[in-house]
Amino acid sequence: MKKTLIILSAIFLFLIASAIAIPFIFKDKIAARIDQEIAQSVNAKVLYDLDNISLSIFRNFPDISANVKDFGIVGNAPFENDTLARLNELQIDFNLKSVLFDEYPTLTGIHLNGGSLYIKVLEDGTANYDITYPSKESTPSEESNMRIGVDQIEINHLNLVYDDRSLSYFMALGDINALGNGEFTSEVYELPIELEALIAEINYEGTSYLSNKTFSGETLLNIDMGNMKFTLGEGDFQLNDLLFGLTGYLAMPADDIELDLAFSGKNNEFKSVLSLVPGIYSESFSSLETSGTMDFSGFVKGVYNDTKFPSFDISLKIADGMFQYPDLPTPVKNVSLDLRVLNETDHLDNTSVAIPTFNLDFGSNPLSGKFFLQDLISYTMDAAINGNLNLEEITSIFPIDGLSLKGNLAINATAKGRYDSIAGVIPAIDAKLVLANGYAKSTDYPAPIENINVNALIQNNSGNINDFLVNLSQFGFELEEEQIQGEMKITDFEKLNWEGAIKGGVDLKKIMAIFPMEDMNLEGRIQADILTQGSYAALEAGKYQQLDTKGRMEVSGFKYSSSEVPQGVEISKAIAEFSPASIKLTEFDSKLGESPVQATGSLSNYMEYLLGENGTLKGQLAIKSTRFNVNEWMTEDNSPDTSNTEMTVIELPTNIDFSMSVAANEVIYDNMSLRDMKGSMTLKDGVLKFSDASMNTLGGSIALSGTYDPRDITVPKFNFDLNIVELSIAEAFKSFNTVKAFAPIAQNLTGKFNSNLSFSGNLGQDMMPLLSSLDGSGLLKIAETALKDSKILEGITSLTKLKDVNTLQLRNISIPITIDNGVMDVKPFDVKLWDYEANVQGSAGFDGSINYLVNMQVPAGKFGVQANSILATISGSAVDENTKIPIALNLSGTYNSPKIALAGGNSIESLLTDALKARVSGETQALQTKATEQFNAAQDSIKKEMKLKAEVVQDSVKKEFEKQANVTKDKAVDEAKKLLKGFLSAPKETKPDTTKIKEN
Repeated sequence: MKKTLIILSAIFLFLIASAIAIPFIFKDKIAARIDQEIAQSVNAKVLYDLDNISLSIFRNFPDISANVKDFGIVGNAPFENDTLARLNELQIDFNLKSVLFDEYPTLTGIHLNGGSLYIKVLEDGTANYDITYPSKESTPSEESNMRIGVDQIEINHLNLVYDDRSLSYFMALGDINALGNGEFTSEVYELPIELEALIAEINYEGTSYLSNKTFSGETLLNIDMGNMKFTLGEGDFQLNDLLFGLTGYLAMPADDIELDLAFSGKNNEFKSVLSLVPGIYSESFSSLETSGTMDFSGFVKGVYNDTKFPSFDISLKIADGMFQYPDLPTPVKNVSLDLRVLNETDHLDNTSVAIPTFNLDFGSNPLSGKFFLQDLISYTMDAAINGNLNLEEITSIFPIDGLSLKGNLAINATAKGRYDSIAGVIPAIDAKLVLANGYAKSTDYPAPIENINVNALIQNNSGNINDFLVNLSQFGFELEEEQIQGEMKITDFEKLNWEGAIKGGVDLKKIMAIFPMEDMNLEGRIQADILTQGSYAALEAGKYQQLDTKGRMEVSGFKYSSSEVPQGVEISKAIAEFSPASIKLTEFDSKLGESPVQATGSLSNYMEYLLGENGTLKGQLAIKSTRFNVNEWMTEDNSPDTSNTEMTVIELPTNIDFSMSVAANEVIYDNMSLRDMKGSMTLKDGVLKFSDASMNTLGGSIALSGTYDPRDITVPKFNFDLNIVELSIAEAFKSFNTVKAFAPIAQNLTGKFNSNLSFSGNLGQDMMPLLSSLDGSGLLKIAETALKDSKILEGITSLTKLKDVNTLQLRNISIPITIDNGVMDVKPFDVKLWDYEANVQGSAGFDGSINYLVNMQVPAGKFGVQANSILATISGSAVDENTKIPIALNLSGTYNSPKIALAGGNSIESLLTDALKARVSGETQALQTKATEQFNAAQDSIKKEMKLKAEVVQDSVKKEFEKQANVTKDKAVDEAKKLLKGFLSAPKETKPDTTKIKEN
């Protein structure tokens, strides 16, 4: 017996040891199989580290569990900057036998623990989740053998953003926990589901439908994959504190979506529906005292496609509702609501809304009303709202931190009839709003805003669109004995006749102290006395003389800064005088950031610009500044510190027609100081034109005319004519990228140059010319210069053995140049190099490459001993030490790393021998002629190659601009991600991508 127990114990221990050891023994084989399947199936960058893979047989015995920590997927272009998935932990359960011995591995479980998913669909329908290779006709042996027989899917603490720009649909869910079990490989099976998540945002076509709501649900889902039908069994769902049931099915047998869903509330308490009201569902919600009943039910049934919409019936009833915060004295009570939204057809326009009764009492202040809407075609309605509210009592129900309110607000409004703008029919309206003795005081400011009075009337007795009146007969307030008073009347809903006035002064700093705005500082005083009258009909007809606006507005001590404009704007004093024709800016003394600016001028057509849809603001301005820092307003992040920031392309409005004269003592642009800058500019149709502009810089002066055209923001263009006088060559090299690229020799040149240049091209994101796009022509003139410490000179000396060539003096040079697609072509020009006659031609590329041919005539005696020994072997008087030897030099490579060679590849000794003998035989120029022909033939090939390279660079830049055009939508995504902690933090790349990206 004892022996038997020992044997059984040994066998048991062996089995345990084997179970522990098997995963490690076969780890490499299992990992290799996983790697193989990913490489065959996934067309994306899959990030994981084999050292972060652990295997276990105990977690889901008899299956084996592969656990991967810090797993990520990053898509290919155009999603290479978007992380599709970043998972803290991914666990995959396999059938062990299938991995080791069967033809195919069987996947039995998936567990996602922590991390984020970002699903993105572009406007054209391209999706970042489409990361599988397209199906191809192949033999069965070439297909992936993975089989999915999942028994369980588990998700813990996962964040999800779904950003579908093709549908204008956006959804952000946080902290998702879900569990599902089923026979997923069956055609029809049941899947028990448990799910909970935070609904951070659901937005469709710019309208937010749900935000910051908690959701949970548990149900049995019947799945029919053959018919693509999903049926919900009995289950419980909860949105915030609202518990409801949802049954029925959703099917997608073809392109249509079939729906038959019914829902109803399961917790018939008023408190549950109250939890959906923004601002009420907070940490203190559990302590909220409530009473009352609620009944919520409805259905959605029918087909959804491009032409049909399911019928639906949704009702919500609230009776005897009451709620009160325990630490506040006043409740909201007598809350009642009867709401029904009904559509019995398959067209959404036939939707009706009925609220026969609505009521709530803010303490002793009742608010009641009704609303009926027949459909979304005729917009026939019958609505009313009545209330008399004491603001002080309301703040005892909904306190506003740091703000006290007083006053009486009376609302009495009815609307009955239909709205048809084409027929000129609107509902009969009688609405009155009166705010009397209003008062607002902030704890941050000692003085209150008092005597806030508003008296407004909206009236239409006949239902005719012309019989319409909006009469704001009084609005105004008082702050520390300063008053603002005004009035406005609008008649005839079609013509929109108006007349109004505003008079008084206001201190903006005091207003901001009472009503602070986040990330904004505002102060200063505005004094206004303005009368206005006119009509929109006159505006549309262009009869601006009938728009009578006159008066005066004065601004002093104005300061504004915000997170978007951290540089700040200060206006010491500005005076504007209004007339129907124009606004005259008689005085404007300001600082834009650190730059002082003064201006005078006038604006016309301002009424059409402000009130019309396509109005163009016209004007003439004279602008002066002692020192204007352009960099401060062109940095990507608008930071006041411009030392380490990059400029970005400036968009120009298309509805402004300005002519401007500009004069500035100094303008700072990039790394240049432009002095005595003056000229004229016009801005029209989104294009800025310069004329008669001039400035002193880099030791000389520049006069220019041209255009800046950013209408296509992905390909901003420029076109300039320059007249350059006495500009420092060395300073031009330091300041201009074009000089660095096309004339790098300038870094070793002294002196100044003159030039007439015309050039055009595209701008990069940094507002600098895109070198690969440049076209231009001109003449470069240099009176006198010196070249020394040049690697080109060193190379010529080493090759030719000529003496005294390490320094070069040049005088009276005229160099004709053209630029085509980023390749500068230098036409042949004569020059004296040292004391030798020379001819130079060639090209320089935007990438810094050079390709030049230098033909020189050098006296034989300058070559020293090697020439004398050759001369001694030649009899006769045809050649001597003054005989000119033709030399052709090829310069290639880059300026700082040049390659210098004799044309034809001969040594200097053989060249001297052949040249001297050629002189005797009369073949004087054959060597240089042949070298020039060979150079020109090669130059054509180089230019074609450089042009193709330029097109690739320009296309890449355009695509980058197109990415930037989506910045607004991406910002919206980023805002949603802030609500989801740790969203898409980068996966740890402890090792490079272990997968192989399959070639298409």
